[in-house]
Amino acid sequence: MPCVGLIVNDGKDLALATADSIETRLRAARYDVLRASSSGGMVGFANPDQHLRAKGHAACVPPNFEPSLAMAMVLGGDGTVLSAARMTAPIDVPILTINTGHLGFLAETYLPELDQALEQVIAGEWTVEERTTLVVSVMRGEQRRWEVLCLNEMALHREPLTSMCHFEIAVGRHAPVDIAADGVILSTPTGSTAYALSAGGPVITPDCPVLQLTPIAPHSLASRALVFSDREPVTVFPATPERLMMVVDGSAGCYIWPEDRVLVRRSEQPVRFVRLADHEFFQVLRNKLGWGLPHVAKPGNGTAP
Repeated sequence: MPCVGLIVNDGKDLALATADSIETRLRAARYDVLRASSSGGMVGFANPDQHLRAKGHAACVPPNFEPSLAMAMVLGGDGTVLSAARMTAPIDVPILTINTGHLGFLAETYLPELDQALEQVIAGEWTVEERTTLVVSVMRGEQRRWEVLCLNEMALHREPLTSMCHFEIAVGRHAPVDIAADGVILSTPTGSTAYALSAGGPVITPDCPVLQLTPIAPHSLASRALVFSDREPVTVFPATPERLMMVVDGSAGCYIWPEDRVLVRRSEQPVRFVRLADHEFFQVLRNKLGWGLPHVAKPGNGTAP
């Protein structure tokens, strides 16, 4: 008997009610159903006064989830999806994202199309798209002090974000670079439409095997976003005497002290998204961010004088 996981934002009544409906439908189709709260992937923010514990990036996998799951259905918004990614990627379980939140940039389907989506799942009419993830580790000497899986981005800045920081950043075998800015963002192609986009970075299509380094408000006209191979590990050395704040995917983070360094490398365990239809990325950009919409004053459209 096939088994499906349900990862639910249990702080939202709509997500809980939808999960109950889905579970009833799946059990009627002779599926086993395992439920988990999306809070299991919310790593949270480490207390600066406590010693960090290195649990490893697989620590968020729910104890009742196994690699044999056919898929996990995720009910919530984009934040819930980011949490679910940490809960499923280490065991290679694909996720079907069902938006019950707001923007839903990472959503595959929405509540009005839920019945059709469930019919496709039960009929086996779905495919999988893999998205790059990163392993973000905080190192002090050879000791790993903290680690988490990242789907969108790692951002490093001063707390509060009100003054300039200095960073030395080593990308693979290349010569280290010095950056003076309010902070830096290291993002995947999936994360290129999130914080990095707001900081002036380019949009990168999800199938490109690259990472992006974007300075936040750099104090140099020559300091711009850099795109490079995702096979290159990245090490960030803070060159600021005060502690810095690192935030990963907006829901996990810790303090970085001058004696620490941040090591970021591509994970061998991508997030596997269930696709029910052709996932045309440019169309998603148009629908969600308004990219490439026709210009009202384009010559020949009859609107310009």
